[in-house]
Amino acid sequence: MVSSLKLKALNIRESKIVHKSFTLHQLGRFVTEEAVCLMFQIGRTDIYTVECWRYVVYVHAKGISKFVSYADFPPIIGVQRPRQSDLIKWRRRWRKQHDYASKKQAPSWWAQFFTQEFLQVTSESELYSWGELVELIPYAFHEETLQELRQSYRQEKLLLCV
Repeated sequence: MVSSLKLKALNIRESKIVHKSFTLHQLGRFVTEEAVCLMFQIGRTDIYTVECWRYVVYVHAKGISKFVSYADFPPIIGVQRPRQSDLIKWRRRWRKQHDYASKKQAPSWWAQFFTQEFLQVTSESELYSWGELVELIPYAFHEETLQELRQSYRQEKLLLCV
């Protein structure tokens, strides 16, 4: 199997996330444009603005104008690690889902989010941090999904070591 190696580069762009409240929500640190893109299945260029209000996030994008909960956003690295109270908020939010089969798990797009983040890492330490984060919330995924995430992690680790 021949793979084409792409050089990973850091892409700096203007953020479309705007904080509209003086009081920041404790889950506000996890709001990202990448998560919004996966949540609504849109491209980054389709997002006009993501406004973080005191209790909700307002997403304004091409064909989309919705309020979403802070608990809909997955954890990320580079900010304070999830606390026990954050984990409780996520689980409470998942219980409100209409799909009975996944009432105790995160939305399916969370796995896509973490897989994308694994593919975008530029160092082994960054990949390790993402792996640690996923292992912090294993109950958020079905067993098959968790195995796929672990496989994706191992695959990316092998590519970084080469």
